[in-house]
Amino acid sequence: MRRGLHVITGLGVGGAERQLRALLRRLPLACDVVALTNPGPVAEELRRDGVRVGHLGMNGNRDPNALPRLARLIRRGRYDVVHTHLYRACVYGRVAARMAGVRAVVATEHSLGAHRIEGRALTPGVRALYLATERLGAATVAVSATVAGRLRDWGVPAGRIHLVPNGIEAGRFGFDPVARAAERARLGLPGGAVAVGGVGRLVPGKRFDALVRAVARLPREVWLVLAGEGPEREALRALAARLGAGERVVLAGARPDVRPLLSALDVFVSPSTEETFGLSVLEALAAGLPVLHAACPAVEELPRTAAPGARRVGPDADGLAAALRAELALGVRRLPVPQAVERYDIDEAARRLMRVYEDVHKEVCR
Repeated sequence: MRRGLHVITGLGVGGAERQLRALLRRLPLACDVVALTNPGPVAEELRRDGVRVGHLGMNGNRDPNALPRLARLIRRGRYDVVHTHLYRACVYGRVAARMAGVRAVVATEHSLGAHRIEGRALTPGVRALYLATERLGAATVAVSATVAGRLRDWGVPAGRIHLVPNGIEAGRFGFDPVARAAERARLGLPGGAVAVGGVGRLVPGKRFDALVRAVARLPREVWLVLAGEGPEREALRALAARLGAGERVVLAGARPDVRPLLSALDVFVSPSTEETFGLSVLEALAAGLPVLHAACPAVEELPRTAAPGARRVGPDADGLAAALRAELALGVRRLPVPQAVERYDIDEAARRLMRVYEDVHKEVCR
């Protein structure tokens, strides 16, 4: 194999996008990237890494001209393997790769929840389109055993499913007291503030509204910092104001690099019930933070002793508020980096993914 192409829906700041960049820095294969829409901040980061990034300029979810444009791009590139990421890119990318004559097509399923896929409700139509195009690929990568089980339940043949958990570069997330002081000043946190934080797109499925309600019930020294962008931003701001906690809720915007933010926080909370891996939870654990999560397969699929600083909690405001009170009663502290973090090494993820490419390429070339 000489060259690969990664097709992704967009390159804004998100878990799948950040994971793609981390993998491309380690894969022993020259790869290009094309985004269907929204090149975003991660596109610029990839270009700085030396990756060639294209933008298909797709116009909405239904753009019939996107297929021939993508097929031409794949054909011109003479790619040995095409790897698709996220629902829209998987649907269009698999079809376009076949149109271009590429059979070594791999898809990573990053966001298949129990009831939603990347914010879409799992209607019969969404599921049927997913399964129809999945058959055009050669392999589907699941980022967790939970996702692999859902794919099997949907009817994807077990032999086509490859488990390649996400990975992180744990050493990059270590606690930094200098960064903590600078970031807390930048965020406007008072000297005695206890900072609760969350990271993710500001969309209903992340359930940050429940976290805002929970923090509003806590003492005034407890502040909430949310890093991310999305359509719920103004609604969350208005909710905090209605609850009398507007000055204690900081909407920090998208953060391509969350390391300074994690050093600034005291507790990390992931209230989403639809997480399919939990990359932000692992990063918080690598920063030594206590973590409360409503769903995190990366932790839940390991023995309890692998992540003693992470605790599963109810996703509603009452459950989150009670869990935060109990956590804060233990005092502000930094924890040792747990075994769970070491389990998900980004270099091992890249090696496992490369083995998938090699196996698929051999199979289609027989």
